[in-house]
Amino acid sequence: MRAETDPAGGGSHPDDWFASAKKIYPMAVHGRFRNIKWTVLFITLGIYYFLPFIRWDRGPDAPDQAVLIDLAGRRAYFFFIEIWPQEVYYLTGLLILAAMALFLMNAVAGRVWCGYLCPQTVWTDLFLWVERYTEGDRRERMKLADQPWSVQKVTQKLAKHTLWLMIAWWTGGAWVLYFSDAPTLMKDLATGSAPFSAYLWIGILTFSTYALAGHMREQVCIFLCPWPRIQAALTDEEALNVTYRYDRGEPRGSLKHNRKLEEEGQPAGDCVDCNQCFHACPTGVDIRNGTQLGCIQCGLCIDACDTVMDKVGKPRGLIAYDTDENIKRRTEGKEAVVHIVRPRTVTYAVIIALVGAIMAYALATRAFEGISVLHDRNPIYVELSDGSVRNGYTIRLLNKRQMAREFILSVEGMPAGTRIEAVGITENVLGKPVVGVGPDTTREVRVLVFSPAAAALQKSTPVTFRITETVMGAVARAEDFFKAP
Repeated sequence: MRAETDPAGGGSHPDDWFASAKKIYPMAVHGRFRNIKWTVLFITLGIYYFLPFIRWDRGPDAPDQAVLIDLAGRRAYFFFIEIWPQEVYYLTGLLILAAMALFLMNAVAGRVWCGYLCPQTVWTDLFLWVERYTEGDRRERMKLADQPWSVQKVTQKLAKHTLWLMIAWWTGGAWVLYFSDAPTLMKDLATGSAPFSAYLWIGILTFSTYALAGHMREQVCIFLCPWPRIQAALTDEEALNVTYRYDRGEPRGSLKHNRKLEEEGQPAGDCVDCNQCFHACPTGVDIRNGTQLGCIQCGLCIDACDTVMDKVGKPRGLIAYDTDENIKRRTEGKEAVVHIVRPRTVTYAVIIALVGAIMAYALATRAFEGISVLHDRNPIYVELSDGSVRNGYTIRLLNKRQMAREFILSVEGMPAGTRIEAVGITENVLGKPVVGVGPDTTREVRVLVFSPAAAALQKSTPVTFRITETVMGAVARAEDFFKAP
């Protein structure tokens, strides 16, 4: 857009500072990177849409959905892994792993996440396929956009938007299935008996998917997403990026013009200035102008260029994953070098391995029982008529197994003759109360600890409460203090 000059000499007019986004019509391409993107799309969307329907047997009275975030039951299930609210640190570990994996991908191949795995890219690819299916490829879509409204144009547009809305609706519907039993919720949704929150979230995600993947597309990548700006601070000169090899392509010109220059012995590049790389770009970037904010490193321009190179009898790779340093090396007659393994990538890989190992160890050794203790505040202690001292506690026992279990409750660190009672519990083993806890639940018990009269106690004596399972002998402990005069 041309800016009008302010007669007063103040520069461009404010009305010309903003311009509407130019509609981009990406061209369909075929090749190695397009096939990789299709494979990633089918795998990722297949997992997203159908994972809630996979079953996993966890025993009686336990949810059998393989992946489930049970907000009502305050649990998260992932196949054989069950996460309780107090184990939220696993989420922290996953976030660290995700961040380091993103940094590693960036260090190896730039914005490869954006080009292949980002949900915005995946759904946009699917929406573009629908657009090509209903309206044709680049030229047909551009021609259709310029045509006046007709029955054919309305039919094509209606078909496209209907399919877009169906995909968006199923996207929102699949999301809510991760928070409830999928078959049951689908039945409730169909009969209108599902919770209002389910319909609300389906509506929100339907609208957002339709808007972001169908209409905003590259605007999300360029203006809304912070990652393009963050990754610029994380990349280095050794990272592979989609690169136009100008050392080979310049000076560019038409095929006839370049061949004429070659016949005359003058320098001529391999780029025939066909603009196919630009037309294939989903964000409207001309890679020949260098690395740009809009480039998501998807490699579609590579496929487009390779197709042209095959047709004109030139070697492939005029556009490829490369570095500017290698272009300089080839210009100087040196061999190109690719350094995947370097301090930056090794550091990220080590962090990923370390955090992953810590999480795996924590999962493998985590306890399926637990105990927490809360000392009475008032009175802190009671001195009885026989000289003994009594302290009261509220103890919560945790059973993470999908079966009922019994635990023997005892105390450690107290003088001989110390007695423990659990209010309302009559069953005991050698004078120690036995507390039953239901499957996958907790139980709160009121506990009284009596210290003998002759015991020499400090005002605050450390005491350890111990639970021992009666069957498998699993043990858990919690520490507190026994108060005395």
